[in-house]
Amino acid sequence: IGKRGRRISQEASWEHIAGYAPYNDGSVRDWQRHTPQWVPGKNFVGSGGFGPWMATRGEIPDNAELHLSTRLNGRELQRATSHEMIQSIPQLIEYCSTFTELEPGDVIVTGTPGGVGARQEPPLFMKDGDIVEIEIAEIGVLRNPVKQEAPAV
Repeated sequence: IGKRGRRISQEASWEHIAGYAPYNDGSVRDWQRHTPQWVPGKNFVGSGGFGPWMATRGEIPDNAELHLSTRLNGRELQRATSHEMIQSIPQLIEYCSTFTELEPGDVIVTGTPGGVGARQEPPLFMKDGDIVEIEIAEIGVLRNPVKQEAPAV
């Protein structure tokens, strides 16, 4: 978000966007299932890679069709466009700004295309040493290594 706002209409949403960047919306599944709310599993230390840069709103036309993909160790598991999202970017901004004031620097994560590992047949879970790539073709690639956290001592 590049401009503060609350109760932002879909029509006015574009002027509040600072830019776009890949976000690795990873989950620590066992912690995600501790409660009906996914907060622990979506906010675990070391999860949620973002960047490594941002394309500004001036570089991406309003309502551009962005091409999204996810790869695990080079194998494509997800592919979609921003126009296929359940909620559009203006809808997300309007919704979020209804219950909170959006501030410059806030990040709204749009979610993930179909194809998450837990829903594969058989389920596919990442392991230590795997490489996850999140790509927005018009912006670039975010690469994250998967690291097994050391057990408590």
